[in-house]
Amino acid sequence: MKYQDEVQKKFEEYNELYFNKTPNALYQPITYAMASGGKYIRPLLMMYAAELFNAKPQDVFLNAYGVELFHNFTLLHDDIMDNSSVRRGQPTVYKKFGLNAGILSGDLMLIKSMRIASNLDGKTNPDLFDVVSETAIKIHEGQQMDVDFEEMTSVDEKTYLKMIEFKTAVLLACSLQMGAMIAGANYVDQKRIYEFGRLIGIAFQIQDDYLDAFGDAKVGKRIGGDILNNKKTLLFISSMALGKDKERKALLSNFKSKKANEDEKIAAVKAIFVKSGAQSYCVNKMEELHKAALESLASIKSKNSSLELIGIADMIIKRKS
Repeated sequence: MKYQDEVQKKFEEYNELYFNKTPNALYQPITYAMASGGKYIRPLLMMYAAELFNAKPQDVFLNAYGVELFHNFTLLHDDIMDNSSVRRGQPTVYKKFGLNAGILSGDLMLIKSMRIASNLDGKTNPDLFDVVSETAIKIHEGQQMDVDFEEMTSVDEKTYLKMIEFKTAVLLACSLQMGAMIAGANYVDQKRIYEFGRLIGIAFQIQDDYLDAFGDAKVGKRIGGDILNNKKTLLFISSMALGKDKERKALLSNFKSKKANEDEKIAAVKAIFVKSGAQSYCVNKMEELHKAALESLASIKSKNSSLELIGIADMIIKRKS
């Protein structure tokens, strides 16, 4: 993707500037987390949005870094809450440095990210800070909803979609709106590009859940992890809504089971996802969201190309892992 190499190089400079400090036990986990890579989707979205509204992508490097720092903070704390041992093929921060380091370093990442992301011309911009802070609140609400789902006997689709909107989509949408804001876009176009990001973000998470069951194997992550953890994804929810009584009972039975053979449980649940029609339903849902997102983007009148944004939306739908 355009600007990806530039972003990586610039972010390495920012990592050195902000976190090459003491005490080492506080800052080293942050540099480790930020060096683990990633696709830089959120920073690139911000840069493409700025470019769409006639700003130079380089004008939002610092803000984009702040958003990426915030994103990595959420991953660090997610790994603690999920007891995950691997992230991007490497030991997670708290597994490598300890639980206390994971919590404390994560907290510092949150504070620094808020300050950096809302910086404009060397000082905190109140409008940017409002967008960033409201996004942070929603992400934490979404995370708690996700935790609550584990104890709930049933979750409806509307509630699930709100959870993934808050937990995942709003940060993509925020990145786009910030790029538009810094570029001086009007409020209506800011909301249009925010809606584009919100919709592709929801599609992104549905696709992520879908690929957990039906995708190609990821480095450091096995297929069927959500099934083994009894996650109530849209595949589960739509299976319960669309499936026959026999299929619903079988699905619940498999989710409650403690089978020694994990592969058997994964295979049994995936078969129900297919037979109930849930697999096809999720694919169609992603395509609907993708179409609506592109319509929102197309409603923005700009002489500049939106091909990079369209490309990211297409990539989300077409990725296999």
